Amino acid sequence: MSMKERIDSILGRAAQTGEIPGVVAMVTNREGTLYEGAFGRRVLDQDAAMTPDTVGWIASMTKAVTGAGAMQLVEQGRLDLDAPALRIVPEIANAQVLTGFDAAGQPQTRPPKRPITLRHLLTHTAGFSYEIWNADIQKYQAAKGLPGVTTCENAALRTPLLFDPGERWDYGINIDWAGKMVEAVSGMKLGAYLTRHLFEPLGMDSTAFKITPAMRDRLAKIHQRGDDGKLTPLMELEIVQEPEFEMGGGGLYSCAGDYLKFVRMILNDGAGNGNRVLRPETVDLMARNNMGENRVSRLRTAIAPLSNDAEFFPGLPKTWGLSFQINTQRAPTGRPAGGLMWAGLANSYYWIDRASGVGGVYLTQILPFADVRSLPLYYEFESAVYQSLS
Repeated sequence: MSMKERIDSILGRAAQTGEIPGVVAMVTNREGTLYEGAFGRRVLDQDAAMTPDTVGWIASMTKAVTGAGAMQLVEQGRLDLDAPALRIVPEIANAQVLTGFDAAGQPQTRPPKRPITLRHLLTHTAGFSYEIWNADIQKYQAAKGLPGVTTCENAALRTPLLFDPGERWDYGINIDWAGKMVEAVSGMKLGAYLTRHLFEPLGMDSTAFKITPAMRDRLAKIHQRGDDGKLTPLMELEIVQEPEFEMGGGGLYSCAGDYLKFVRMILNDGAGNGNRVLRPETVDLMARNNMGENRVSRLRTAIAPLSNDAEFFPGLPKTWGLSFQINTQRAPTGRPAGGLMWAGLANSYYWIDRASGVGGVYLTQILPFADVRSLPLYYEFESAVYQSLS
């Protein structure tokens, strides 16, 4: 059976049976696209079909892109991975380590033992977390009157550290701070910087923080899966389009084909679309463990409508690069050790396998994260790729 037949069967069945509203999936090697397919609807109960150019919120798939922008500036000597980040963004020095809450519910904090660095931010070892997966962050936000991160208000970045920088891994607002560092040294808004230095060179013309009219014409809506398994379109849910800060950790809208160009650039050691955007040695650095003995841990939901408990390949040790998760052993899908991957909150996923020279992108628009139907479907998709290549 060909790759196309395998994947079309898997994804087509899921859309036809209503397990998902719609999906776009693509696979690339270093030379070009090996597979693309689109199934189902952009919005349930509406006519518009999912197509290969359908646009969606890619959420935390933004992180690797922001990380690549930051690493361009590291190459130029304008950012330093191991210098105190406060030299670039002084306000990050206000982040204190949360030690608990007093009887009145007010936070108790202490200064961190060491300053936060860009490497800490890109590896999620700075001490920051997300309210989605940490009730103490929610409690702190309530006590201090802070908004959630998806408001894209600067005040949302004033949450505390949960531990001293470098001491463990915890998934949080780190890459939003990295985006602030890119803005500070480039003198440009993050979206403008990424457009000039990544999107335009790579030919990613449907990727932006602000949804253009052409992108909106192809936009899929996010759907919420209820406790009964039923999917409901969330017609009004959209990332703020005139934000105080452009969310480098999760604000981008894109299409699978655009993100595949980013994947292909990493496969080609920093070159794509006839342009070099990163040096090969930089990509090598980004693609290896940058957090020492720390390991990725399970995300335990604190806001059930937004996320299930989540971990890719439970039982496999996982490290973090700059900024991708790295599986240290062969994955059940067939992906070799050393593969790069991550995901977006609305159940979009990607992987980059530099050893085999392949990578893929999978885009659905469903909450909660690690959806009971969409995540297993992504694994089936990736597995089908490796079965076809074997």
